[in-house]
Amino acid sequence: MDHIADPLHRLLALDTRGDSLVGRIAEWVGRGIIEGRLRPGDDLNSAELARQFQTSRTPVREALMLLEKEGMVDIPPRRRPRVAPLDLATIREIYQVRAMLQAHCAAIVCDRGSEEDLREIRARLTELLEATERNDLDATFWANVAFSHCIVDLSGHHTAARVLDSLGLRVLQMRHLSMSLPDRMSQSASDHVRLVRAFEERDSVLAGALTRSLIQGALLALERALEDKESTDTPGFGVERQ
Repeated sequence: MDHIADPLHRLLALDTRGDSLVGRIAEWVGRGIIEGRLRPGDDLNSAELARQFQTSRTPVREALMLLEKEGMVDIPPRRRPRVAPLDLATIREIYQVRAMLQAHCAAIVCDRGSEEDLREIRARLTELLEATERNDLDATFWANVAFSHCIVDLSGHHTAARVLDSLGLRVLQMRHLSMSLPDRMSQSASDHVRLVRAFEERDSVLAGALTRSLIQGALLALERALEDKESTDTPGFGVERQ
């Protein structure tokens, strides 16, 4: 689905690359990191990736360098590349920026959005709720991403969109990790229903507050999970505290 592939293509600028093989490798590894199949600290074997994509190691190295720029991969000298650990301090900062900018965009859409905009928002909500009903974690996550991007896009706030994009793929990795925690899918779905109701009622103050609360709730869930010693067994966790 286009809205699923779009975040990775956009953030890695894959559509502008002449080498589609490098893009395919970067997208496969990036999606694996975001969705938790590749965990922080996992080795990324260039030879195995080259065999998987039936190519030499050169396109693999270029793909991993793209992800290194996004902070998702570490490439130490004379050692095998690995999935980069998360940094708790950075997670907090990123969520604070997201909460502020996305709440502002939500308020703009409330004040200025057209009926057509509301139909688009409802359509995104329907996708999210259907995925949640199926208990499909990955589909729910990507529907959540599409919903957020829809609000920012409809706001017309290009600076906010650029800043949010500049936070990169690490944001997607953190959001998927948060969504994978117990009860987060159902809680997120309920929060989005309330948010859409605020859009329909043209309550910009409430829409902004709910958006901030939704993002802050996701951060709080992450922090609580990291404080639980049992979280070390949760797929996707590998966080450095600073």
